[in-house]
Parts: sequence; structure tokens; C-alpha cells
Amino acid sequence: MIAIVFDVNDVSLRRSFFDRDLMGAISHLNAPTSPIWGNMSAQHMLEHLTWAFRCSTGDIRLNCHTPENLIDPVKKFLYDNRGTPHGFRNPELGENPPPLQYSSLADARMAFARELSHFIDHFHDEPGAIHIHPIFGPLGAEEWQRSHFKHCYHHLLQFGLVEQPPTE
Repeated sequence: MIAIVFDVNDVSLRRSFFDRDLMGAISHLNAPTSPIWGNMSAQHMLEHLTWAFRCSTGDIRLNCHTPENLIDPVKKFLYDNRGTPHGFRNPELGENPPPLQYSSLADARMAFARELSHFIDHFHDEPGAIHIHPIFGPLGAEEWQRSHFKHCYHHLLQFGLVEQPPTE
């Protein structure tokens, strides 16, 4: 378990999270690692995060399930420095994890690393790109960073890869 500060509003912290800390934490994930909550396996979690990064670069196109008049209030969550609660549900996903796409955790880890890198490069090359999040609607680079920071941190906590941040 490693210590990673949780502060969604700190730009430099988010940058180091994506550039170094996230893969450092993921490197400690093993196939037999059980979640502290939820029903994902270690590989399911990595494949789930890979899917989310593919959504943020437009490789997977989604519709927003949030009514338009509620998008701005819902987006405030991205700026709130609280973690993602257990049981948070994405309307694009079912109750149970989908079938695994990769033959091993190692293959899933490599795919995740590629998509993380693609995410960083995508918004570097196209800083004005906007892609639809199924809950928060249209997001640009900064809001996708905020979303991924919270989402990834949530799953790192789920598998005991980071220490729980202090509650306010």
C-alpha cells in the first residue's frame, strides 16, 4: 500500500498521479488480490478503468443519462474534494462485471498503461476536445482528469493499493 494524497483540486498532484503514482499503485495489484468491497476481480477493475479511459478519449462514444437541467449540479461533484462513494453506479454498466477481455492480468495492465498514455497524449494534442461522460455529460481535459482522478483513486482504495484519505 502506498500513500497518495487525495486532492482533486490540485493540478500538480493530478498530473503526478497520472504520470507516476497511478501506475506505481497498479504495479502492486496481483490476480489473487480481493476487493475490500464490490464484486470485481483485480483484472475486472483494470479492464473497467481501461474502458473509462477509452470513453474519455472518444474511442468509445456514450450518451449522457443525466437530464440536461441536472448536468451542472451533478458536475459539482468533480470539484468537490470528497472521494467517490462505495456503490457509485455508472448507468452504462450492469450490476456484475462484464466478461474479461484480456487473457491475463499482465495483459490487462499493459492495455491500461496504453490507454492512460493515450489519454495524456490525446488532450495534449487536442486540448479543446470534448467527450461525453455518461453521468457528467460533455467534459473537456480538466474535467476528465478530475473524473479519472476520483474514479481511479476509488478503485485503488477498493483493492487496498492506497491508504484511505482522512475524512474532513
